[in-house]
Amino acid sequence: MIGYASRTGTRRNLDALRRAGWRLMVSAKGPLRPERFRYALDNGAWTAFQRGEPFDVPAFEKAVALLGSGADWIVLPDIVAGGLASLRFSLDWLDALRNRPELRDAQYLLAVQNGMEPPHVAAVVGPEIGIFVGGDTPWKLATMATWARLAHERGAICHVGRVNTARRIRLCAAAGADSFDGSGVSRFASALPPLDLARRQPDIEAWLAGQRP
Repeated sequence: MIGYASRTGTRRNLDALRRAGWRLMVSAKGPLRPERFRYALDNGAWTAFQRGEPFDVPAFEKAVALLGSGADWIVLPDIVAGGLASLRFSLDWLDALRNRPELRDAQYLLAVQNGMEPPHVAAVVGPEIGIFVGGDTPWKLATMATWARLAHERGAICHVGRVNTARRIRLCAAAGADSFDGSGVSRFASALPPLDLARRQPDIEAWLAGQRP
């Protein structure tokens, strides 16, 4: 699985992440510097929600203009804890972003959360539009396998947000997720080895299975 670490400016942590092959999750609400990493672009909605602020449209627009064309993918704007209202909000933004020539080859992820079911998004998901599994932790853990299956059936990728323990990384792998992000490895370099081992475990197990007669 691909691991994305929340962007950090700490050189020691960046060096450790680079050696381990991690990528960065750059938030529209933070410094817009990918530090020469491969990166994904987060819309900043979660940060704004934590601060009790509305979605920051100017910040997102600036981030897309500077980094959108080079991102692995862009998380479509969403409404944290917004249910189906969030889906409508995201789809409105998708229509607007698709019309921009500079984003012609961009890939997007649609944030799913409590209150959404696969039939709500199945017609939208495809090679250009994957799934970002958000929502609260119990809902996320209970449904991420369903979202990963839907994404893969539609030729899309599935990413799980805010994953900060080795156990949850393994659960993401078991669910079939393609990638995840977390902040623990960005804040503490000492957290990287066990989390990176968990990230690599499915690949190791697959290799071992291939060696058995």
